[in-house]
Amino acid sequence: MTVEQIMAETDRLAPAQLAVLAERLAIRLHGGISPEVEESWRQETRHRLADIESGREPGVPGEEVSARIRKIVGR
Repeated sequence: MTVEQIMAETDRLAPAQLAVLAERLAIRLHGGISPEVEESWRQETRHRLADIESGREPGVPGEEVSARIRKIVGR
């Protein structure tokens, strides 16, 4: 397959599937993530989620996040 054919195939993927594909490609390209770094991010994610769930940190509404991303990428 050509890169163009692969890109055309991705048009049929849901955003979540595209995210998984992008992550897997990045891991393949960069050689993966060390177990120590992966565990560190797991802990950080749990900590941040606990802060949001407890009310210590406010969450950011999804639409606001999407608007910020669109502004950054120029869409």
